[in-house]
Amino acid sequence: MVAFVCVAAGAFGAHALADRVPALRLATFETGARYGMYHALALFAVAWAMGVWPARAALLARAGWLFVAGVVLFTGSLFALVLLDARALGAVTPLGGVCFLAGWALFAWAARPDGGRR
Repeated sequence: MVAFVCVAAGAFGAHALADRVPALRLATFETGARYGMYHALALFAVAWAMGVWPARAALLARAGWLFVAGVVLFTGSLFALVLLDARALGAVTPLGGVCFLAGWALFAWAARPDGGRR
């Protein structure tokens, strides 16, 4: 679903917003769509890893939920910033970035050769 929304948003931005918002705001919208798509793919990686390493599923699930939170906070706030001119939501965007980083850290920890048992 995340990938679907990001593809649809990217198309919307390229076709419907291109002539309606300034270039900087359009670039902000595209950044949201791009990072959302990256993390849609990361969610596929989490699902794959859970099948490969079922003993690490709980840790991987936490990474996945952090990716979802990052998409909602980071991508969602950038979309709202552009579409609603809700500048106050710009303060939320870094929280989404922190969720992305924490998700990647947990994913990397779970992917360690020892399974993150240290």
